[in-house]
Amino acid sequence: MSGYHVLGDWGTSRLRLFRIENGAVIDRVVGPGIGKLAASPAETLLTALAGWRQDSDPATIHLCGMVGSRNGWIDIPYVDCPADVAGWRDGAATIDLDGIPVTIMPGLACTTPRGAPDVMRGEETQLFGAVAIDPALRHGRHLVALPGTHGKWALVEDGRITAFQTFLTGELFALLRDHSILTRAAAPDGDSDAAGEDEGFDAGVARARDGDLLGSLFETRSAQLRAGRSAAWGLGFLSGLIIGSEIVGAVSAFSGDHVGLIGDPALTARYARALAAHEHHTTSYDGDDCVLAGLALLETIR
Repeated sequence: MSGYHVLGDWGTSRLRLFRIENGAVIDRVVGPGIGKLAASPAETLLTALAGWRQDSDPATIHLCGMVGSRNGWIDIPYVDCPADVAGWRDGAATIDLDGIPVTIMPGLACTTPRGAPDVMRGEETQLFGAVAIDPALRHGRHLVALPGTHGKWALVEDGRITAFQTFLTGELFALLRDHSILTRAAAPDGDSDAAGEDEGFDAGVARARDGDLLGSLFETRSAQLRAGRSAAWGLGFLSGLIIGSEIVGAVSAFSGDHVGLIGDPALTARYARALAAHEHHTTSYDGDDCVLAGLALLETIR
């Protein structure tokens, strides 16, 4: 039997595969996301695995993310919240890939505190992984944020995911940065000014307290034109304003003084800075560690 397993997070923008031997990650490969495929998902996955398969095939492959969506490999129905690990695992589907069993995990669906339908695919794996990593999350009520293109804020109660809400923060920031006039007012001098960007970020987070995102966005440009702010300051202000507005909306929906943060360390550090300005305490968890811990719940990886 093969001596290794493969765990993978296959989202819209990228594929990340981890080779697991004796419970440890010994290698990683990356590939195109579900939204960028030039071949079928099966062919793409086989290409990504080709180097590892030169010696032997993996015993199993476990995947989460958009691979299980209607735009992915197979469309796996959402599991409704409140959801625990057992219910989530029961919703998985297994298919054959050239003789290798591939388990694809479902996403979750819920009704937000404001009464709207919402869904996630991939973040639930990180949430269950965080619960596996941190015993404190297994008891009581906890508010956890997963920053990203479509950021999620979730309630974890006694280890179950009971509700969540999506915030279009990352995508909105990218659209306004790349396709609006807001960050194009100042001369390029100072674009690499990290201190100026941090100052702008803090100013944006503070402005978000006013609760007027649409009325505040143009300050990104006008402060460069009339107050001598640099382009770096404007970029930081835009980021802080949007992230700060997300925090205001999420905390009003869910409430809570302490927030767990799951994701890339650089991004969670930025959220921790913004949350501290809003007088919230945080605990951060590495996103990759949480993905691996969540997928490892499907079986004991030895």
